[in-house]
Amino acid sequence: MTPPPVEKSITIAAGPDAAFRRFTTEIATWWPLRTHSVGQADAERWVFEERVGGRIYEVIRGGRESVWGIVTAWEPPRRVAFTWYPDRTPETAQQVVEVRFVPQGERTRVELTHSGWERYGAQARRAHRGYRLGWAYVLRLYAGRRLSPLVLALDAVMWVALRLAPRGRQAPSTSEAG
Repeated sequence: MTPPPVEKSITIAAGPDAAFRRFTTEIATWWPLRTHSVGQADAERWVFEERVGGRIYEVIRGGRESVWGIVTAWEPPRRVAFTWYPDRTPETAQQVVEVRFVPQGERTRVELTHSGWERYGAQARRAHRGYRLGWAYVLRLYAGRRLSPLVLALDAVMWVALRLAPRGRQAPSTSEAG
């Protein structure tokens, strides 16, 4: 049985323009590269190209790039969507992440939907479980809620997992841990 889409939301104290910009253009200021990246300790920064067809990628020490997805919808400040394939090849870009920015007075409700699990393959259930936790974690960081018990606990778990990963094998990336 195929896992359902992962759906997460969070409300932030900013209008849709600022919320959209923070999620896209400013992703490098809040995304947890230390724990959620392909390059891990060698990851230097994130880039989110602001257009349909734009790449979402991390820059790894030495100038290498790891593309995570391609922007499929760019509708500031209402919606952005992109394929999602961190640490895999573009041919496996079966997953889609859609983020909507819904105004609520002076605040914005950010609604994220991660779908396409039926095309993920044998690891769909395991990855789905990881992304449910992972998206909750990164959305709290996005909202600036770094000191919440959830963020602190997940950060600790990821720190331990990085140190326990066998040498020669990458620690969990967002492809497994959200």
